[in-house]
Order: sequence, then structure tokens, then C-alpha cells
Amino acid sequence: MQENSHLPRSAEAQSGTRRPGGRTARTRTAVLDATLAELAEFGYGGASLDRIAQRSNVAVSTIYRRWGTLEALIREVADQLTTEFTMPDTGDLEQDLRYVAGAIVRLRDSPAHRGWLDCMVSTAVRDPAARRTLTVAIDDRAERASVAVLRAIDRSEVPADTDPIQVIRWLAAPLYQRIYITGEPVDLDLAGRCAAVAAHAARAGLLSGFSTGNG
Repeated sequence: MQENSHLPRSAEAQSGTRRPGGRTARTRTAVLDATLAELAEFGYGGASLDRIAQRSNVAVSTIYRRWGTLEALIREVADQLTTEFTMPDTGDLEQDLRYVAGAIVRLRDSPAHRGWLDCMVSTAVRDPAARRTLTVAIDDRAERASVAVLRAIDRSEVPADTDPIQVIRWLAAPLYQRIYITGEPVDLDLAGRCAAVAAHAARAGLLSGFSTGNG
């Protein structure tokens, strides 16, 4: 992954995760769109802040001031692709998990999201920086989705020691196995089946008592 190390990083460098309006918002959108295009063409390891600046028509010094590093910029691309994810509260764990699993299927069908994830998954196998970025993105999604399990615990629908993150992992794993390992199709029917299995396992206490680090 190439960066312009000859440019000093400003002490005031900060993430572009703010969502201001006006010109700043347009600049942010242009840079994030350019980053997606750069990743699609050159991959994580070949991405360049210089080319992203050229694609977005934004000065590379501006990009450094706002994001500091290419890795931080790519993390924000991931954040942008998932910010519209909002957990519903149906009052039933299985129905909530159906929404989460359905979101995975719908995001898989989004060209921008699929392109980013394909790039990160293929690169993470051999690039520790890409693996860190991908892990942060996945953990963030799991954290957002785990509110469904926390609500189920509050309703006494599942045991109090149910591990919310493990429920989401067991829900998502069969879908990602098909997408990235076997190449089998995924659809909303499969998403519903995964939700039913994960909800049943949680209610039966099979996803309780995991220690930190168990995957």
C-alpha cells in the first residue's frame, strides 16, 4: 500500500467521520468515491493517495489533514457503506436476526459494497494492515447488530449470559461461507433460515458463556 511519506502528517489530522454540510461534505464524498474506484482498480496494496487526490480533484494535503493515512481513509469508506444500517425492534429475536441476515444479502448485491469487501477479503490473507481494517469494519457491524440480542436478553427471551457477538457471528458465518468459499448462491430465504437457526441456538443456551477470544 503506497503512501506519500514525504508529506508531513499534520498534528491536527483527524478522521473525516464528521458529516458536515456544504463544501466539506462534497469534498468528503468525492474523496470516498475516489477511494472506492482506486481500490477497485488497484486493490488495497496498490492504492495511492496521490491517485485518489487526482481522481477526486482534492489536494493530497487536504486528504492528509482530514484522514492522516490511507488506512484511516479506507476505514471510513467501510463506515460509509454501513451507516444506513439501523436495527429494527420487532420484539422477537428471530425477526430481528432476519433483518440482519437480509442486510448481508442486500449489501452483497451492492456493487460498491461488494467491490470493497472483495478487495479487503482477498488482501487480508497476506496483508496485516488490510486485515486490521477489515477486522475493525466487521467488528463494528457485529456491534451494531448485537443490539438485537441485548434486547432479547432484556426480554428474557434468551439466557442472560448469551454472548451477543457470537450470535451475530453464527448468523453471518453460513452466508459468508457461501459468498467467499463455496460460491453457492445466497438469498433472502437462506437468510431467514440462518436467522431461525441462530435464534434457536441462542434460546437454547448454546451461545452462552463464551470466553473472550473464542471465535
